[in-house]
Amino acid sequence: MYVIGLTGGIASGKSTVSNFLRELGAVVIDADAIARQLANPQQPLWQKFVEHFGEAVLLADKSLDRKKIGAIVFADKAQRRWLDEVAHPLIEKELRRSLAACKAQQAEIVVLDVPLLYEVQWDKLTDEVWVVYVDEQTQLERLQRRDAMPESLARQRIAAQLPLEEKARKADVVIDNMGLQEQTKEQVQVRWSFLESRVRDV
Repeated sequence: MYVIGLTGGIASGKSTVSNFLRELGAVVIDADAIARQLANPQQPLWQKFVEHFGEAVLLADKSLDRKKIGAIVFADKAQRRWLDEVAHPLIEKELRRSLAACKAQQAEIVVLDVPLLYEVQWDKLTDEVWVVYVDEQTQLERLQRRDAMPESLARQRIAAQLPLEEKARKADVVIDNMGLQEQTKEQVQVRWSFLESRVRDV
């Protein structure tokens, strides 16, 4: 089994590339999806939030108020540190479980889709890392447009992650997502074809 670590920055287009890889036949393990599942009512991460913040972070249906929590943790480094310390071990446990299940099912190529792959050092779980890259101005504009977010808040969210320039320097493969989706897809297809033939030749 060959494991691609897929990462990028907020609003860089990582989800788009992840979807392209899924269409091409990769098994995708999505860390954000795992985090959302863990944060559902009565699940482990939900319980941690309620213990820490109280019911003030719950909506009427008892689900987490993600916007309120996001505003808290991105504005306060101590709260963000608490969140990382609580959430990352729970997510990593599920990632490892999912990888083991893929191996048992004899999956050929698995994509570990993780926004903070380098920040939490989960690149150690992969055979190579792909970074979806855009420059900082493009990232800022796309984030503001996507989330209808003021520039100051968008910059705060971007600053909470390792700079994309640094991630690109560390990567084995850089997917340039500055242009049209068709151009991005072509890059993914070329790299996939190369990787698929290499994996099957082993």
